[in-house]
Amino acid sequence: MGFLIKIIFIIIILTGFAFINYYLGRHHFVLQFKKREYPIRQGRIQLITNGTNLFITYFQDLKKAKSTIQVQFYIVKDDALSQAFFKILKEQADRGIKVQLLLDCLGSWKVPRSWIKEAKQHGIDIAFCHQPNWLFPLYSLQQRNHRKVTIIDGTISYLGGYNVGMEYIDQKPELSPWRDYHIRIEGDGVTDLQQEFYYDWQKATKNQLPYIPVKSISTGTTKYQIYPTEGVGMDKKWASLIKQAKKSILIGTPYFIPPQSLLFELKKALLRGVQVNILVPNTPDHPIVKEASFCYIRQLLTLGGKVYQYKKGFYHAKIMIIDELLCGIGTANFDNRSFFLNSEMTCFIYDKAFIEHAKSTFQMDVQQSETLSLPGLNQVGWLVRVKEGIGWIVKGLL
Repeated sequence: MGFLIKIIFIIIILTGFAFINYYLGRHHFVLQFKKREYPIRQGRIQLITNGTNLFITYFQDLKKAKSTIQVQFYIVKDDALSQAFFKILKEQADRGIKVQLLLDCLGSWKVPRSWIKEAKQHGIDIAFCHQPNWLFPLYSLQQRNHRKVTIIDGTISYLGGYNVGMEYIDQKPELSPWRDYHIRIEGDGVTDLQQEFYYDWQKATKNQLPYIPVKSISTGTTKYQIYPTEGVGMDKKWASLIKQAKKSILIGTPYFIPPQSLLFELKKALLRGVQVNILVPNTPDHPIVKEASFCYIRQLLTLGGKVYQYKKGFYHAKIMIIDELLCGIGTANFDNRSFFLNSEMTCFIYDKAFIEHAKSTFQMDVQQSETLSLPGLNQVGWLVRVKEGIGWIVKGLL
């Protein structure tokens, strides 16, 4: 009995230390955080929803680069697609193109060291961001750079949900076909993404980079705005957008684990007659996250919300459409990790034609989904209930 008491005491001490370390780490970060905002720009935006098509276009643009390539991914792996990606970057560096590659240190842990060494020998500058802070290890290990951004010559950029790996081109059977949304941007806002890349690069390397903005040509008439977040203030921004909704709110996300403030705003929207539609995957790519969403989904279904589970593969898109007011596409999920931990990037698009196209794409995915019902969720088995409970306990990290 004495041994058991000691074990319980140690667990309590370690849990308390973990909580305090996490809290102090976040408090320290928030005190140092400085919000960055960018104006509404004008240009041309293309929505890409198929991984194979994306990487064909993406690789073509990389090969056409004339001066600079700046790439930032959360995940790059050690598979054939990742190898092809590195091959293009090395070839471009050999041509005299300045290539910078920024990877999250945990998300891209599978990249072989030999690849890194060889890429550097070709003249590629490589850095790994969000290294653990040993003063606040528990907080810093959770705080990831989830951005997937590429800037080519300061005139073309890519942003969205796709990382680099074979599953993103439907080569992982259990998650295929992979459904995601990515955008290709041309216009003035590309320099805003470039500025954000410089910011992340400087944080990762501690080296001040001279920012020399490229004067982009304002091709196209689509109005859009780059919106970076780092786990501070994103919940308030999303809440303000939900409050503006008069007719409909469409949300597509692989993980629906909202903070209480946003769940409250969605419920208020339903009570004032706004249609709220949520699209999530049926097949999860992580344990617990599917079941952890059920307690929030039940509350929305009770008030007349509609929730769909995508059945044709794995749904990984990140999108929010408010009426005909705006469409937000980027890297942020509708979960606590994106709202309060990760560095994310969203593009708010204010163009009616693009919003209609995005709505049509969303509705097409709804047609490939199953509608969730309140009676069905209330009749789940004991194992699902256990997973729900675990999800509730660790929801701040999901």
